[in-house]
Amino acid sequence: MASFDDLLTLQHHDSAADRLRHRRATLPERAELESKRAAYDDLGRQLADVTERRDAELREERRLDDEVRSLEAKAKAEDSRMYSGTISSPRELQAMQADIDQLKRQAREREDEELEVLMRREALDAEVAELEAAQARLVAEMETTMAALEKQVAEIDAELAVEEGGRAALLPSIPEATLRLYEQVRTANRGVGAARLVGMNCQACHLALPATEVDRIRHLPPDTLARCEHCGAILVR
Repeated sequence: MASFDDLLTLQHHDSAADRLRHRRATLPERAELESKRAAYDDLGRQLADVTERRDAELREERRLDDEVRSLEAKAKAEDSRMYSGTISSPRELQAMQADIDQLKRQAREREDEELEVLMRREALDAEVAELEAAQARLVAEMETTMAALEKQVAEIDAELAVEEGGRAALLPSIPEATLRLYEQVRTANRGVGAARLVGMNCQACHLALPATEVDRIRHLPPDTLARCEHCGAILVR
């Protein structure tokens, strides 16, 4: 019967469409893109941590620099006052000199601390730059992968449109009840709703039917629907 032959053609289109959809969903570029996104997010977390530590060092560096400037300014002011001629007491002048020396010593100590902080901050600056460069490389790689993925998807979608068009053209030639049964069986049978009976074998499940069942099916009227007793697929003979 022509409608049963059309059913096989419909199955061909549906199977091809299923393969294309599976291929589209499992393109290696998808996994690659997901992996790169995960790596990018991981770099982002590392970058946030390093940036936070770098900024803390930068704040400490600025604090120490302000303290050095303040100590130096105080020492300079005291030095100017000591040599202004307004103070003549040797003891007071000696005390002022001791204060100035103390201020200068403290300033040098803060400068040494500032240098250590500067070195740590510069190392963190380099780490930040390295992580940002790694992120930039990943972005470029993701853009390349995305372009390849979009190209593959477009090609698959074009093939899928052909299969879906062929399917749509067949639907009017298949009785509604047969089509409904086909869809039910296909849903329950991993995408296979109809298959050819070749010899004694169902081409859907590839199992042999009993000889008596095959003989019964062979002698059915051409317009009578037959099904595989193993998988339930509609058999076309």
